[in-house]
Amino acid sequence: MRAYASYARRLSALRDIPLLLLRLVLAYGYYHPARLKWQDIHGIGDWFGQLHIPMPYVSAYVVAITESAGVVLLTLGLWVRYITLPLMFSMVVAIITVHWANGFEAGDNGFEIPLYYILMLFTLLVYGSGRIGLDALLERSR
Repeated sequence: MRAYASYARRLSALRDIPLLLLRLVLAYGYYHPARLKWQDIHGIGDWFGQLHIPMPYVSAYVVAITESAGVVLLTLGLWVRYITLPLMFSMVVAIITVHWANGFEAGDNGFEIPLYYILMLFTLLVYGSGRIGLDALLERSR
């Protein structure tokens, strides 16, 4: 039992690494969709209208801003718990409006990837950004 405790103690020293990696993978994952939205925000609004999303053009801007803010904040480890909620909400809407009808499989444009994003974001909501990021630096300075 003592060996397990020693092993667990050594592993706990690494506990901030997975949180950092989750943040960076999510930021990278949101970068391209955010950039595409800004390249054709009117087309995104049109598409949102076809999906019957309320206020499609306002929603297009809100999602583009949320995803862009997510890229920056997740990368920096700043206000991570705050940005996870709107990002999770946008993933739920994406699942309902786009992915659900295609089933689970990512290869069929199913809800697999958005579900993984929700789970990763939920992990960051619960555990925070970890000690590698600006949230921890700001907390230490208080």
